[in-house]
Amino acid sequence: MARPIVKNRTILETILTIENLNKKYGKVHAVKNVSFEIKKGNVYGILGPNGSGKSTTLGIILNVVNKTSGEYRWFDGKTDTHQALKKVGAIIERPNFYPYMTAEENLKLVCDIKGIHYDKVEEKLQVVGLLERKDSQFRTFSLGMKQRLAIASALLNDPEILILDEPTNGLDPQGIRQIRDIIKHIASLGTTILLASHLLDEVEKVCSHVVVLRKGEILYSGSVHEIMANEGFFELQSDNNAELKTLLQNHDAVDSIEEEDGKIYVYLKSPFASEDLNRYLFQKGIILQHLVKRKHSLEEQFLQLTNHQ
Repeated sequence: MARPIVKNRTILETILTIENLNKKYGKVHAVKNVSFEIKKGNVYGILGPNGSGKSTTLGIILNVVNKTSGEYRWFDGKTDTHQALKKVGAIIERPNFYPYMTAEENLKLVCDIKGIHYDKVEEKLQVVGLLERKDSQFRTFSLGMKQRLAIASALLNDPEILILDEPTNGLDPQGIRQIRDIIKHIASLGTTILLASHLLDEVEKVCSHVVVLRKGEILYSGSVHEIMANEGFFELQSDNNAELKTLLQNHDAVDSIEEEDGKIYVYLKSPFASEDLNRYLFQKGIILQHLVKRKHSLEEQFLQLTNHQ
């Protein structure tokens, strides 16, 4: 009897499962029935404005904030929270190192506290681009360098997941770019990352998946690609914009049309290829001077989500 053909499938290990998580501070419902999963090998962003429940959610899963109700499980529930957190690296507050100790001395102190071998110190300083400054005192570091040292500290135990709360907060553009590059590099080495941010650009450039929070509630949970993979819109211009608008208003693929500064913006509700649009209009006697198809940015999608609430 012939055996059935089974295609190879990559089943990603679940690092963290959150189910119906709630946190109340008196009358304030900071986290409302939040549920999502973190799969191994991805970069997740919890995106939302200040006060949306991002830091509270991270505090709960790191066992520094007590939940009101709901559940969370690390590593499919195979280990208890205390043991699981030994496989987690986290920065949820400002870096707190001894100012007159060097970068290397500060990290060795962390190794002493956590029972980690000193050979990890130079390895992690290399990862965050601070190896050449290992003998510099912490007080001489810029804010960005201090944040990078904090990341090195969180990596000393070779965590399976790295958790970062607003990792680029307060940094200048150069510091922001350095932190983003480091996060991408750490992810490329196989570490799962969960970061909380109110910066749309940060999540769009760094994360593979996103959870959008507003006032403690999830508005979207899924891949960054999917939230941006809408039908997009056309930017058009012709000698006869009035006729152009009239022709497209009743087209099945068109959702809405706007005009601004002499350009027509055609928003789609179903697929419509550029060449098909151009051919359709040409056959109707409209010759386009300008034709560009664009995708909505994560920012535009985020605004659409929050405006509908």
